[in-house]
Amino acid sequence: MNHSSTAPRASRPAALGQLVLIWIITLAMLATAAAIIAVPLLLTNGAVNLTVGESATQDILAPRPIEFVSAVRTEKARAEAAVAVAEVYLPPDMHLARQQVLLLRDILDFINNVRADPLATPAQQQVDLASIRDLPATSDMADAILGFNEAQWAAVQTEALAVLEQVMRRPIRPDQVEDLKRTVPAQVSVDLSDGQATVVDELVRGLIIPNSSYDEAATQTAREEARKKTPPVAIKVVAGQSIVARGQVVTEEDLEILQQLGLLQTERRWQGFASVALAVIITGMLLVLHLERFNREISRSPKHIFLLGLLFNLFLVAAVLMVPGKVVLPFLFPAAALSMLLTVVAGPNLAITVSVAMAALVGYIGGNRLELTIYTAMGGLISALALGRAERVNQFFWAGLAGALATAGIVLVFRVNDPATDGYGLAQLLTASLINGAVSASLTLVGFFLLGGLFDITTSLQLIELARPDHPLLQFILRTAPGTYQHSLQVANLAEQAAERISANAMLIRVGALYHDCGKALHPQYFVENQLDGVNIHESLDPYASAEIIVGHVLDGLTMARRHRLPSRIRAFINEHHGTLKTSYQYKRALDAAGNDPSKVDESKFVYPGPRPQSKETALMMLADGCEAKARSDRPRSEEDLTRIVKSVIDDRVAKGQLDDTGLTLRDLQFVRESFVNTLKGMFHPRLQYPEEKPPADSEQKST
Repeated sequence: MNHSSTAPRASRPAALGQLVLIWIITLAMLATAAAIIAVPLLLTNGAVNLTVGESATQDILAPRPIEFVSAVRTEKARAEAAVAVAEVYLPPDMHLARQQVLLLRDILDFINNVRADPLATPAQQQVDLASIRDLPATSDMADAILGFNEAQWAAVQTEALAVLEQVMRRPIRPDQVEDLKRTVPAQVSVDLSDGQATVVDELVRGLIIPNSSYDEAATQTAREEARKKTPPVAIKVVAGQSIVARGQVVTEEDLEILQQLGLLQTERRWQGFASVALAVIITGMLLVLHLERFNREISRSPKHIFLLGLLFNLFLVAAVLMVPGKVVLPFLFPAAALSMLLTVVAGPNLAITVSVAMAALVGYIGGNRLELTIYTAMGGLISALALGRAERVNQFFWAGLAGALATAGIVLVFRVNDPATDGYGLAQLLTASLINGAVSASLTLVGFFLLGGLFDITTSLQLIELARPDHPLLQFILRTAPGTYQHSLQVANLAEQAAERISANAMLIRVGALYHDCGKALHPQYFVENQLDGVNIHESLDPYASAEIIVGHVLDGLTMARRHRLPSRIRAFINEHHGTLKTSYQYKRALDAAGNDPSKVDESKFVYPGPRPQSKETALMMLADGCEAKARSDRPRSEEDLTRIVKSVIDDRVAKGQLDDTGLTLRDLQFVRESFVNTLKGMFHPRLQYPEEKPPADSEQKST
């Protein structure tokens, strides 16, 4: 409901002071978050200024253990793997083979013409043969060729062509030509004479050329594939380990280890601090905008802002300790625990937004790793959505399992096709994901008990405990005021059903309803549900005394609630379920006694202390309490009577401004009316009047 009301001027300074306090807490929490993330940048005690190739002037030891994936070692291993890949050459070019065979045929044809020339002298024939470019110009070679008979020469030609074709069919790289030429004699048929074999060797040797060229693209692809298959190389350093000895020449790997340990001075430190500040500012803007848009009740509560900041920064500390420079440990970061805690404390919307913000910072802390960002976000989102209302303990473990399966799926998405992750590494990460789910569920349960005790936060587990019939205060109400106990049960059923219709916290309403009238148990005889029919003690009491007892049950209830350590959200049902209404029966009697002159009646003595309901849940409590009491008093005989009763009670509370601070809409109230009528029909349905049985006559008794 949105009735406008003017706030008292005296409350404005208090509201302004609270707003200032909220902003102080918010800025302090953001500054703390920035300091936490900047810790690695601040760890520069004993930092040194070294460069590659420089001699160290002192011994440098590791101040703490560290394990990280070394970019230097990984690059070295990948470079070695790439160099080990042989160069890739194209298949033999058969066009070149045919070209060389044709060239040999031309040479043989020319030699045949020289041998068959009847007019050429032997000297002229030797000159002609010496002109062949690919044939050694020696007189011995010419004499051998000219000295063969036709059969011998025909065998030489046939063998030369066969050997050349055989050789040129093989892949021949430029660096293999000379080696291959030396193998030609071994390929000549043993049926030829030594002279014939020598000529074949000389004819073929000069025509062997490279036929397989270097494939640069394929070579680079093969080498890049070898680089990808080389897994990252991790470096593990133990505390006290010598990183650089005095006089030792510093290597690139030494500098990397020093940088990971925060022992290396850098001129770019201010850029790191600026980056951290920007990351925190963006995250803070996201959370502030969400709170203002969707959770204004939390954004106006210093206690809740402090709690949110405290939880966020505690998990941020864990992230700084677990994520940077680690391989498997980041996958154990229990982001789902933060998400589940906030789901129960503030609802899934805020939990989802905080999970996204935390995931972004975890990815940033981990070296801008997209995989880690999505892994953290998905674990938090799925756990928050799977948790629901968390009305049972096992729901936390089911939510943790759902988050674990989701994060395991993210690991598979990023790693199953990653050549850098072997089967053992994949198994480690999957196991870490499952352990993460169990750890998150356990931390959530522990966190609930701590939050409930330290910050007066009402958790679902507390509500389950408070709803147990054996709770001492409920047992006290049952024993001393059974009518009030039954009334509370009926109101609880009535309000709980309506809460389901308007998405209010049904579990909270049920527990609040069980305790809302606990103050009546101190003086049960003064309340109608505990009185015998026809007997009303208030008729014999002064109106002021009567009103003091009736109004006092609220204050008595608060006293009993504090004594039994009921959470503040449950106490709100006690002091808000009557709001600032008047005790109409006692006030009317006082008016009658004063001759209907309002000026003679102290109206404040007949008004409940309030405040008016401040939430949907306490508003439903007020409406359900009023409707149940009026229906019990009027004893409706039809559904129309019930509808009239419910409408009159709700309209009365609206007209008196009791619902102004609750956020209930007209649509909500329509759903509430419908729910109340349906539930009350089951409570006050008409009953048949059964005839009273008469005792049997004496004769009937004797016959039986």
